[in-house]
Amino acid sequence: MGRPTNALIVDDEVHVRVFLRVLLKELGITEVWEAADGAEGLAMAGKFRPRLVLLDVNLPMMNGLDVLRHLIVELPHVPVVMVTSQSAMKTVMEAAKLGAAGYLLKHSARAEVLKLLREIVDRADQNEDEDGDPAASESG
Repeated sequence: MGRPTNALIVDDEVHVRVFLRVLLKELGITEVWEAADGAEGLAMAGKFRPRLVLLDVNLPMMNGLDVLRHLIVELPHVPVVMVTSQSAMKTVMEAAKLGAAGYLLKHSARAEVLKLLREIVDRADQNEDEDGDPAASESG
């Protein structure tokens, strides 16, 4: 897939979306779409075909794990990072089993969140040749 050049943030809390947008900008990802609920997030993912998704677990309309199930099918080469204020091991395990690329806690220190996002972005960049994703060359 290559290094993500754009991202979709799906979170019902405006301040979290703003915070994540700022961190993504620091990583060079300046094209960012935002959705406030799961249904809107899925619609935007289908329309914009993001290269990275930051997905809240607890969302109105459709929970984050259900959204993740759809995203893994629709955008299989796109890393999805789960975002939440809770650290329930059951949720972490379920997200990992479904294919989430990572998991971050909203109350984590800024440096810790930035480090995790940088690792995900760098991993996506390293996997470009391995994935052979034809969608990566499509404009979107």
